[in-house]
Formats: sequence, structure tokens, C-alpha cells
Amino acid sequence: MPELPEVETTRRGLEPLLVGQRIRTVIVRNRRLRQPVPRGLARLIAGATVRSLARRGKYLLVDCGVGTLILHLGMSGRLWVVTDGAAPAPHDHFDLVLDNGVVVRLRDPRRFGLVLWQPGNSLAHALLANMGPEPLSAAFDGAWLHRATRRRGAAIKQILMDGHVVAGVGNIYANEALFRAGISPRTAARRLSRERCHILAAQIRETLELAIDAGGSSLRDYVRSDGMAGNFQSQFMVYDRAGEPCQRCGATIKEIRQGQRSTFYCPRCQRR
Repeated sequence: MPELPEVETTRRGLEPLLVGQRIRTVIVRNRRLRQPVPRGLARLIAGATVRSLARRGKYLLVDCGVGTLILHLGMSGRLWVVTDGAAPAPHDHFDLVLDNGVVVRLRDPRRFGLVLWQPGNSLAHALLANMGPEPLSAAFDGAWLHRATRRRGAAIKQILMDGHVVAGVGNIYANEALFRAGISPRTAARRLSRERCHILAAQIRETLELAIDAGGSSLRDYVRSDGMAGNFQSQFMVYDRAGEPCQRCGATIKEIRQGQRSTFYCPRCQRR
């Protein structure tokens, strides 16, 4: 958290404000994120014009022509536009300052986020080079998922969170998509038939699209780029609902641990 829908919502909010604008400078208040913010970043980026704002998985890619600013929100980060000249708070580690006066600020209390610089092709960066297909793209479908899981004995929930198989799905949306597909999170990935892979791929896409339409999920720190909370949490079917009745069948939602993450599922709707 934040996951793909939150990052995509942020991208869509920031895109019309950034693209075509000249960067005045960046302000780095704390370099000690998951990886250190590059020294001399202001010198590298000042005067560049933002050509595009893209997303790869959970990463935001600010194309500056001379290179790409790669941003990641980590587990607790938020990226929003400062419109009132507010002074930075203790966990506001980075500002992107544009010539038009717009300031994009990164707040990251746990400091698991990233602010990196990549000259040349941004997708050649080690964090991006070996990612699987985007789940909202034509490259991801049931046929791809079926091929990618034939030799994978791990539980399908864990496979969906492997960025080499599909980029950026994340824990919340893996839970929700598996419920909507009627598939147990414990099922070995290689046991899924071609038909069930098609169903699951379609539900992953639909779940992510619904979440983006709702502005993402605001559980703790996340807000959209305009400072407003997302609303998809009101549509959760299983995530964070352990002990509550299933909205489809009335059975009690269960919680287990998989790969150090909480998994939520309905034991009746997701029997296999």
C-alpha cells in the first residue's frame, strides 16, 4: 500500500499539472529513503521540461528528456500538490518545484519510498527491466497467466504479487480479484486451468479498473494528488473483513498469513 490503483490515480491527477512544464528545482530534505536520493539531483534536473508522466507497476516515471525521475510511494507514501504554500511537515522528504509555481511533495513516514534518477531509457533501470506485463494492458490476459504459472507450485495469491508475472497488483487487489474469480488464495498456481486463468485475468483487470474509478483505497496515509481520500475501501468484498459475513453467501470471512502478508477469503465462495 499504495498499490497500482493508487499510483495510477496519482499519475492521472498530476499529469495535466506537470506535462509541458519546466522544472525549477527539487528540494531534498532527507536522502535516506529505501535507497538514497541521488546527490546533485537538483543540478541534473533543473531547467528540464516534463515530457510525460507514465507508470510502470507501482512506479511513477517523470520523463524529463535528459533522463527520468523514478518515484515510488513505498508502504506509507503520498504524493500531492501543495497549493497553499504549506510549510513541510517532519516526514515531507522531497519537493518537485515547477516554474509555474506548482509544488509536488512526497510525504513518506516509513521512508520505504524511492526518488531515483535514470539517464537514458527508464525501463532499463534494474527495478523495472524484468517486470511482467501491465495488468491493464493487452499483453496481460488469461493465456499469459496460464503460460506463466505452469511450473509454479506456489499459491496463486503469492504468484499474483510477483512483479515478474504481472506488474503492480499488490495485496489488496490480489485478495479482491481472487474472491471475484471464486479461486482460493491457497490454490497452487500450476493447478489453475486455462479457463480459470482467463476468469482470473479478467477479474484482476476489472477489480483494478473499479479501484481506479473510485480513486484508490485510503486505509492509512494514502490520499490522491488533490489531497482527497480514495473510496474503493467501501467496496471491499474480503480485504480487511475477517470475522465479518461474506456479502455473497453469508459465510465468515477468514484471514491467514501468506508470505508475511494477510490474506482474506471466503471459505465457501473460494473453495478451490
